Amino acid sequence: MLILNSGGTFNKKYNSRTGNLEILFNNEIIKKILKSTTFEYDLSGAIYKDSLDMDMGDRKMIASIIMESTDDTFIIVHGTDTMDITAEFLSEIFEDRKIILTGSMKPFEINKIEATLNLGMAIGFLRAKPQNGVYICMNGLIELSKNIAKNKSLGKFELVK
Repeated sequence: MLILNSGGTFNKKYNSRTGNLEILFNNEIIKKILKSTTFEYDLSGAIYKDSLDMDMGDRKMIASIIMESTDDTFIIVHGTDTMDITAEFLSEIFEDRKIILTGSMKPFEINKIEATLNLGMAIGFLRAKPQNGVYICMNGLIELSKNIAKNKSLGKFELVK
């Protein structure tokens, strides 16, 4: 299993000097969440951006990392605002892999439970060996990416029909 960290709110930390939430350019939050695990995984930082700042070049970089990997299961920690765009892009490329995009609506530093739950659910789902596909894991839901969407007015992910 390869966990790719692309940034997003999951990774934001409050900067007390500027008053801004900034994305950390490291994998420390994911390492902190996973320090008690006993399974083998690889962890790599990919982009470290807010998803609103991601472009097609960033998505191609993620796809390239997946293509070059010997793993067949992937978790991408991603910002929630464009998670669906990345998922759709990856769905068009990969039919032979298991890929889950996850993130959080609030930074880990502010709400440790949401980020931890979403990452933990994504790991458990992949370890149960689902069928190949691109999934989104958010708010207690794991579905193929075409079946789940962010409801921006409610601030949560929901199943779509």
